[in-house]
Order: sequence, then C-alpha cells, then structure tokens
Amino acid sequence: MKALVTGATGFIGGELVRRLEAPRVLSRDPARARAALPGAEPFPWDAEGGPPPAEAFEGVEAVLHLAGDPVAEGRWNPEKKARIRDSRVKGTRHLVEALRALPRRPRVLVAASAVGFYGDRGDEVLAEDAAPGADFLASVCRDWEEMARGAEALGVRTVMLRIGVVLGRGGALRRMLLPFRLGLGGPLGDGRQWMPWIHVEDVVGLLLHAAREEGMRGPVNAAAPGACTNREFTRALGRVLRRPAILPAPRFGLRLAFGEFADILFASTRAVPRAALAAGYSFRHPEVEGALRASV
Repeated sequence: MKALVTGATGFIGGELVRRLEAPRVLSRDPARARAALPGAEPFPWDAEGGPPPAEAFEGVEAVLHLAGDPVAEGRWNPEKKARIRDSRVKGTRHLVEALRALPRRPRVLVAASAVGFYGDRGDEVLAEDAAPGADFLASVCRDWEEMARGAEALGVRTVMLRIGVVLGRGGALRRMLLPFRLGLGGPLGDGRQWMPWIHVEDVVGLLLHAAREEGMRGPVNAAAPGACTNREFTRALGRVLRRPAILPAPRFGLRLAFGEFADILFASTRAVPRAALAAGYSFRHPEVEGALRASV
C-alpha cells in the first residue's frame, strides 16, 4: 500500500511511518521530516496556507491524515484555540481540495478526529452514532470531520478515527510519569470520570486496518474496549510503577495552569469501539494495566 501521511513527525505519526514501506509525508519542514523519518519521502505543505502539491499524491493509494496543532501543549487562550481549530479544519479542507483537483485519486482517506467529539457525557455509553457535544473541542471535531467527509463526494472512501488518550513511550503518558514516580500521582478530582484510552500500537493498527478494510467508513472510536475511569487508570499506573497514587489533583489548580483545557481533563467520555470490533479489528492492548506495562 503506497501511503501519504500528514502529521508524520508527531507521536502517532512517527510510529505509523515505521510500519509503512517507503511512505510519502507532507510536512511544514521537509528537512526536519527527512532527518526524523529515514526512508520517508517528504513534500512541503503548510496545512493552513493552501492545498498540498499534486505530485505528493502520484501513485498514492491511501492518505493517512494526522496533522493538527497539539491540544495538550500550552495554555488555552484565544490564539491557541484558533491554532487548534485552523490546523484541523482549514488543513483538512485544503487536503480535500487537493484530492478534488487530482485526475486519479487515492482509494481511501483515514483522517484523525478525537473522542472530544462527544464532550462531557457522564456515564452515557458512546458508540459512533452518539450525538456530538457542545463545548469548544466538540465543535472543532464536528467541523474537522465535516471537512473530511468532503472526500466521500469525490469517490474516496473516508474513515474518521476518534482517538482517545494515547498511551505509549511518549505522548500524554510521558507528562504523567514524573509525579507518579515521585509518589505524588493521583486521580483528577474524584476520578469518577470515564477516560477513553488506547495504546499507540492500536492507533496505528486501526489506521492501517481502516485503510485496508473496504467495509470501513465514517466515524470509528479509537478507544480500547477495556474502558476505565480516571481513578481506575491512576490505580493501575500506581501498581505498574509500584508507587502510591492517592493524591487527587484539584480542578481549580489545573484550571490555573492550563486554562480551559483543564475542563477536557475532567470530562467524562465513555467511548466504546463498536465500529472497530464490528470491522474485525483485534486490539493488541485491550486492558489498561497491560497497556501501561507496555508503555513505561
């Protein structure tokens, strides 16, 4: 499968590129991408500036679209929120514009989205047919997916992966480990909120499965079947590290540190991978403790 990847220098993108043979990548900084991703062929693209070059798509069967400004890095202020939205919504619109202009289009577009699509929903079980939430991140995900759906009208099979908290040797877990290793870790607030997690190996596995499985289209929850609350997650991490995990993190302190993003940390999203399981995907890390042991 000849693939073109966006967001290839990120945590998920780097793992994905290692699973592909001679992939092409779109990058704002092709020299950096070439150095970071041996074996990949980089092409320049400013996602917010316009469509990528047509030559990047020559012979490409699948486009795997991961590009977007990191949600969890930096305090949310109006400028940060604009970058989060524009990098996803404008970037995806420009990508689909490039597909529209091609004389021969790829077979499939697999585009990232996020479980933030659902917002804060308490104990409600959220399969892919659930309605979107009403907060900022939900609105971004809704518009992001709407841009990706434009590829369907062009005859390109389109899948949107609603990705949860990604575990692995990097990403969100890397920022959690130090306080837990010092014995200072604990749940966020009362820890009762559902935390949709997935190991990076399964994110990559689902990206590739979706690209190859002709029956997959539309939204797919990229969240492990072993759903857990934040309290269960922190207890599992404490067991893995052999450290106590009992000191709760207060909401007001995180709000001071991260601004509006703190509300996302406390949101309860019980997303279940109904579409992935129905499409025959077998999770390598279905339970949280095993996933954490493979990540530290």
